[in-house]
Amino acid sequence: MTLVLIGLGTGGCALSRGDSFARLDDKDFTGALRATQVKASAPTDSDLAFARNAATDVLTKGDKDSSQAWENPETGARGSVTPLAQAYAAEDGRTCRDFLASYVNGRTESWLQGAGCRSGRGRWEIHSLKPWRS
Repeated sequence: MTLVLIGLGTGGCALSRGDSFARLDDKDFTGALRATQVKASAPTDSDLAFARNAATDVLTKGDKDSSQAWENPETGARGSVTPLAQAYAAEDGRTCRDFLASYVNGRTESWLQGAGCRSGRGRWEIHSLKPWRS
């Protein structure tokens, strides 16, 4: 038994610690993201217009579990809008609903939060859309 334990202790993989082992340049990177690799970019006004239109569409549908995709062909930004919870009555008596919108542009991903309320004519109007703060 002692010989088996000695054999296991001295066996296994041998690694050389020479200069060529696991050496990375500044140009090389692993799967971990460095802070300088992905820079958050703010949505453009055009991106926000597409997201607002998608929000209006999904709130108009009124489905409980629906989302509406959006894409801005000019900037390549895209995402989807998903209503949260149920509609509620605002202080002014209008029916309102909160939503989250995803924002993807290149390797940048973020979330926007917003709210829309039904106008007197029954059309949903988006009255806020800003970066999501958890």
